[in-house]
Amino acid sequence: MPDPFSDAPSGRLVAEETPGDNAAAWSVSELSQRLKRTVEGEFGHVRLRGEISGWKKAASGHAYLSLKDSDAVIDGVIWRGAASALPFSPQDGIEVVATGKLTIYPGRSKYQIVIERMELAGEGALMALFEKLKASLAAEGLFDRERKQALPYMPRVIGVVTSPTGAVIRDILHRLEDRCPTHVIVWPVKVQGEGAAGEVAAAIRGFDAMAADGPVPRPDLIIVARGGGSIEDLWAFNEEAVVRAIAGCSIPLISAVGHETDTSLSDFAADLRAPTPTAAAEMAVPVLADLRNGIASLALRSERCARRYHERAGERLAALVRVLPRRDALLGPQRQKMDDLGGRLDRALERRVTVARGALERSGGALRPAALEARLATARHRLEGASRLLESVNPDNLLQRGYVRVGAKASGKVVTTAAEARAAGAVTLQFRDGPVDARVERAGGKSYDGNKPEQPSLL
Repeated sequence: MPDPFSDAPSGRLVAEETPGDNAAAWSVSELSQRLKRTVEGEFGHVRLRGEISGWKKAASGHAYLSLKDSDAVIDGVIWRGAASALPFSPQDGIEVVATGKLTIYPGRSKYQIVIERMELAGEGALMALFEKLKASLAAEGLFDRERKQALPYMPRVIGVVTSPTGAVIRDILHRLEDRCPTHVIVWPVKVQGEGAAGEVAAAIRGFDAMAADGPVPRPDLIIVARGGGSIEDLWAFNEEAVVRAIAGCSIPLISAVGHETDTSLSDFAADLRAPTPTAAAEMAVPVLADLRNGIASLALRSERCARRYHERAGERLAALVRVLPRRDALLGPQRQKMDDLGGRLDRALERRVTVARGALERSGGALRPAALEARLATARHRLEGASRLLESVNPDNLLQRGYVRVGAKASGKVVTTAAEARAAGAVTLQFRDGPVDARVERAGGKSYDGNKPEQPSLL
């Protein structure tokens, strides 16, 4: 043992192998790997009960968390395949039982549990998770009353999301047939166990995505239904994916999950909660017989109203007739006036005929033979006078006494002056017994030159 009070150095600056020491120095990686093999060999599979803390899901799909109790904490990891198969959505503060194997992460020299399966630690933990999910989704407004839609009074097509083999669908169809036969489209899904929540959410979104004019008619109303069971059996309808699909559905939706005492988060997100699937069918459609009776009652009331209106109108008409003056009193003055005008018309016609007869007689007197002969004699004398006057002014009569009428040969116009004769050159002389053509010449037998002022001679 080295002397603590000695001045000799207790260690060496450079590590050297000590004679007789067969323990070689390990690397950190070697130690980590040996610890990893030891831990994994000693603790092949374990089940840990603890509270979730620091839950985080990476983009790769892997999940990381810590499990803790009052005195210790252990890190945990859930690989993507196991994380997608979890039957619930983990939340911080929820107590769970995790099954997996312990290992060491050499990169940080920390031991952790690789979780293969995780379950809630009893119904108390399940209810705690329920309340946490409810508070979280309510804070987002998914349960607000303002989001609720009114149900159609008489839907033509109803979509049902449920198991196709259970008693639920038979109860719904039977109740609809009794109340009001309706076209029903069933979207078959699992309602319990692994993958149930994903199928239910996909079915709701599928109905909502249908085209109004597509080959399959789009529902006017959706019913999400399941029979009764424990909270664990109904847990698929508490999953966040299902609640968000219901809240985002544009088609009015009725949640009918479990019995009357069962409550799921789907009930809070739906437009209406039904205590049972059968009650959902009753809420979905009216009673056809009641509708027919109502229509018949309305028809009867309409007929009575029409009859009463007719009767009251007849009474008002009769009252008006009693206060109106009689027909003779209304038409008497008009009739008298018509008779007076008729008499005046007769007298006017007679006077008109008398005047016309007088005019006719006066005109007829002028047409008697004596009158006609006098008028003809007067006209004959006037005609004879006009004839004598015309004869006296006839220029051809002058030709009988040796006069000649001179006219231009080219134009036929009467020539009355020497200038006109010189200008014409050739003329026509009209004698008593016929015309003679002549040429205008100068004295001495030469043709007349119009530039010389000599008197023409007629040949």
